[in-house]
Amino acid sequence: MSLILNREPIKLTSVQEKMIRSGWGKEAFENSIVEKIVYLSDGLKVHGFIARPADAGNKKFPCIIWNRGGVGQSGAIDDFNARGIFGQLASWGYVVFASQYRGNAGGGGKDEFGGSDVNDVLNLIPLADEIPESNTKIWGIEGWSRGGMMTYLTLTRNHNFNAAVVSGAISNMNCEADDSPFTRFFNKDIIGAEFPAEFRKKCLERSVINFPEKLSKHTPILILHGTNDERVSPDNSIDLSKKLIENKIPFRLVLLEGGDHFLKTHRKEVDEMRRNWFKRFLV
Repeated sequence: MSLILNREPIKLTSVQEKMIRSGWGKEAFENSIVEKIVYLSDGLKVHGFIARPADAGNKKFPCIIWNRGGVGQSGAIDDFNARGIFGQLASWGYVVFASQYRGNAGGGGKDEFGGSDVNDVLNLIPLADEIPESNTKIWGIEGWSRGGMMTYLTLTRNHNFNAAVVSGAISNMNCEADDSPFTRFFNKDIIGAEFPAEFRKKCLERSVINFPEKLSKHTPILILHGTNDERVSPDNSIDLSKKLIENKIPFRLVLLEGGDHFLKTHRKEVDEMRRNWFKRFLV
């Protein structure tokens, strides 16, 4: 039985295509194929994307899971950004899998911000068996912001990834802090815990800083964070790094001076580091 229920190539206007070439590079557009998909995850119809190198012939390429940030529809990946983000990765020589997570973009279920929706990430892995270009023995994973948290949680449950990259990642949902922007929002709208003790428990369960020993000692992690990140404090990455050292988890921490949450002013540098990290370990 196929887990991919529907595949549809992304189509853009000529103006959008020009913007992709300008923003992500000519190779990202011309050397990749990006499709929207609907796939099965825990019996739910979840929306996502697949990207692969164009004109692959009979070659097989390492696989990368890419985890989006945001909550619900905020942060959902539209066709334009999917064509750029995933097209770029595919043009580097990878087959890319990405989920919108359950409850988003028309999918079934409810976004739980690091609850059972982590299964939507794990359930991308068997999809590679349906893509002939996939080398299913070599896997990388990447996530930004909330997607970084999803990456960490995935890495605690699957130790078969060869490399990981996270940027502006949440490692500590400090839901008791007065200045935490997550407390008010996630309590009512996302996590849905009515009682303080239950809410705190769910925050702790989503915070890898509380259980770094569950991470694989064989998956090197590139951790990127802007020093001016006002959405996710760089302390998330700095404090986690200390725990990774204690647990002998291989990693590299790069703090980008003046970088905001999206690292807009460091994009070229960030892309080079991401590309080199995957090139080094996905072999």
